[in-house]
Amino acid sequence: MAYITLRDVQLAFGGPALLDGANFVLERGERVCLIGRNGEGKSTLLKLIEGSLLPDRGEVSIQNGLTVSMLAQDVPMDSGKVADIVADGAGEAATVLKEYHEASDACVLGNMEACDRMGHLQHKLDQLDGWALENKVNTILGKMGLDPNADLADLSGGRKRRVLLARALLTQPDILLLDEPTNHLDVESIEWLEKFLLEQNNLTLLFISHDRSFVDRLATRIVELDRGILRSYEGNYSRYLDLKAQQLEAEEKQNALFEKKLAEEEAWIRQGIKARRTRNEGRVRALKTLREESKARRFQQGKVNMGVQDAQRSGKLVFDIEHLSVSYDAQPLIHDFSAVVLRGDRIGLVGDNGVGKTTLIKAILGDIAHEGTVKTGTQLEVAYFDQLRNQLDLEKSVMANVSEGSDFVDVNGQRRHIYSYLQDFLFSPERSRTPVKALSGGERNRVLLAKLLLKPSNLIVMDEPTNDLDMVTLELLEEMLADYKGTLLLISHDRAFMDNVVTSTWVFDGKGGIEEYVGGYQDYLLQRPNQTVVDQKSEVKKAQAKAEAANSVAPAKKVKLSYKDQRELEQLPAEMEKLETEQADLSNKLADGSWFIKDAAAATQASQRLAEIEELLLEKLERWDELENLSKGI
Repeated sequence: MAYITLRDVQLAFGGPALLDGANFVLERGERVCLIGRNGEGKSTLLKLIEGSLLPDRGEVSIQNGLTVSMLAQDVPMDSGKVADIVADGAGEAATVLKEYHEASDACVLGNMEACDRMGHLQHKLDQLDGWALENKVNTILGKMGLDPNADLADLSGGRKRRVLLARALLTQPDILLLDEPTNHLDVESIEWLEKFLLEQNNLTLLFISHDRSFVDRLATRIVELDRGILRSYEGNYSRYLDLKAQQLEAEEKQNALFEKKLAEEEAWIRQGIKARRTRNEGRVRALKTLREESKARRFQQGKVNMGVQDAQRSGKLVFDIEHLSVSYDAQPLIHDFSAVVLRGDRIGLVGDNGVGKTTLIKAILGDIAHEGTVKTGTQLEVAYFDQLRNQLDLEKSVMANVSEGSDFVDVNGQRRHIYSYLQDFLFSPERSRTPVKALSGGERNRVLLAKLLLKPSNLIVMDEPTNDLDMVTLELLEEMLADYKGTLLLISHDRAFMDNVVTSTWVFDGKGGIEEYVGGYQDYLLQRPNQTVVDQKSEVKKAQAKAEAANSVAPAKKVKLSYKDQRELEQLPAEMEKLETEQADLSNKLADGSWFIKDAAAATQASQRLAEIEELLLEKLERWDELENLSKGI
């Protein structure tokens, strides 16, 4: 049974359409993951379904009587009692219940006016079934292990997510929309969320996530938003990768056929009027169709091209850590930790938010005071990726942040213009001039990567580098780090990323203790104690079909043209020859590029004239076809 249906939905905000005739159906009981590159419009699609946005064209329909709740991507920084924030999800009943409790507290203190108000509010609660709301709030908070009297501002990011999820589920929605629910959560919170959502038997889910382990465990279907079109892939993320590879291979073949056909037709049209006298009828119109389709085509966004700057090798010993301890407000955060880090080690740090992972990194690097000793090896050159992106100046442009004012950067001994370098990270020259404060989270992470990777290093420290990055960029970052010859210290909640990159794992127990395990996150789980192709229509075929349809028309008797039309038909070949002569002359002059150096304005004007000639020739060829067809009675 279809819960949500999108039919031919169009939505754009000035640039290429985020949704370009998109179609989608969400069935009852499905858990669908929506994936796509940063900026493709995934969050926008959720807002369309939620109702906070309207499409430019098309229809978004939800089955009558169904309720939809949405868990937004951003975690609020507000303060307030947890029970009140969760109850707010019930609307008016929550407001009245809160007023009743406030009046009750004031009445106990002797406020008679408040006592009188209680009677009115009690009657209203009876009408709204508000008394049942209080029981629902307590029940759902109990399920999620949340204290109803706690202040939201005092909770960790993971606990705040639980509060928001409790509010979204309070009204028992038929459809739950989740936008990056694992962002900024620790591994324990992510695993809790997975288990909780899987236990909600009657819940239909549509969620956005870049966490591949989360998607693999939860999704029954993958839907990709790619260049404005929604494509469905049955199964989990691993299955999607196989099907997507097949689809891209088919698309490449179709593109090659299209480009070959277009090149052949463009070559034919430049052969000259005499060579074209034997042309097929309708071929000019077919070429015009091919040109229009070529302009309308949208190609897949490129991939980030990242590489590490080579530095001389560090000494074999990178860090010798002995009895390191750090306390915060007289509470031990790290207690008596000892370890040896050797050149080439790739170490992952795992633990709940707030247990001291970033603190340990800073202590090892000597940025904060600590007890114990840390001996640092020789010739160490450090590149540090900060999860808070404090290394970025939000007021400055992307270019200024990365190159620090220079127009050129040095990449492994080669001098490159900053625009060229930033294009490797998918920033166009125009986007490179944009202030960082105007960028999305994923774009800011790419800026920080571009800045980080300019620095020659033999030790890379990364604190939550995967937040906000799309899956394609994540996989490219994985490949780069897997090939890195230096040493890596990595804090991440992305289990798949850890498994594919690290060689050992430091696990924080939350009480100051840290244990080391060989391998990635899945290896740690095994070692820990006490454990139990979508096909697209071919543009070429469409153009060929039109041409063949024109050619298949049976010949008819010739009819006499008017004097004016006959004169036009006779003059057209000479007019086209003249244009072709001008075209050849301008092409020869522009061929070697020296004209642009001698007289840039004249060369630019000539280049524009060439484009005009192409259009004029096409128009005259179409008219020639039309007049000849008329003379033949077609």
